[in-house]
Amino acid sequence: MDSVWQQARARFPHYWQLMRFDRPIGTLLLLWPTLWGLWFAAEGVPRVDLLIIFTLGVILMRAAGCVINDFADRKVDGHVQRTQHRPLATGLIQPREALTLFAGLVVAAFVLVLFTNPLTIMLSFGALALAACYPFMKRYTHLPQVVLGAAFSWSIPMAFAAQTGEVNPHAWLIYTAVVIWTVVYDTFYAMVDRDDDLKIGVKSTAILFAEQDRVITGSLQAILLVTLIMVGQRFEMGVVYFLSLIVVAGLCVYQQYLIRNRSKPECFQAFLNNNWVGCVVFVGIAMDYFLAAA
Repeated sequence: MDSVWQQARARFPHYWQLMRFDRPIGTLLLLWPTLWGLWFAAEGVPRVDLLIIFTLGVILMRAAGCVINDFADRKVDGHVQRTQHRPLATGLIQPREALTLFAGLVVAAFVLVLFTNPLTIMLSFGALALAACYPFMKRYTHLPQVVLGAAFSWSIPMAFAAQTGEVNPHAWLIYTAVVIWTVVYDTFYAMVDRDDDLKIGVKSTAILFAEQDRVITGSLQAILLVTLIMVGQRFEMGVVYFLSLIVVAGLCVYQQYLIRNRSKPECFQAFLNNNWVGCVVFVGIAMDYFLAAA
């Protein structure tokens, strides 16, 4: 019994790494738009039960996404400097174990959704399909970042469905903003791996954009800001929300400054900086509704 416990303890860090719990940035980038959706849907603070369900769901589904991503990339991660020490690439965890873990995380997330309503449950199958297919897209298209954006944005219609029982048509404008935002920051992320990806034949927007990567990501950031302004207009937001977008514009300029030389560490820093974009927009939404209700 002691030996089994010791083996479990020895393997636990590998599972923790596989689920990327040691790197919470991905969870945060998924959580912020989820919170945007919940606050917009509730026109203020959402129901506490939904806040708990969606927060836990974000944690579980991001972990599941990481597991299936590493399963899909298990034969190529060893050839990429940034990913060569991942548990599946090194053989510390076997593919069957990863699939079992993925299934367990998905089931746990689905149990949470069962506490919502039929429309949200139905939409959850779309979330699963997007999360499961994204890792394989980089073999077939240079636009896997768009699929990732669709997956990361799916919490928006689900939040509206859970909070109001329907999906407000304006929710799809928020969805569009999150897709654009995801393509931007995941392109920064892909710029870090571009050289290795070219060698092993993995596709990405960073490869597709090539020397126009700065121009295109900058243009997408401008479109993102315009879309967020339109969101504010549709939801009749106040001055605090629009002031938050000025801060977001400054963060976008800073990110373009970081990637100016396409240095891998600075491209990664630009990716990480998007946590502040999500945070600032959320603070703008939450404070606006709070002041309106005061």
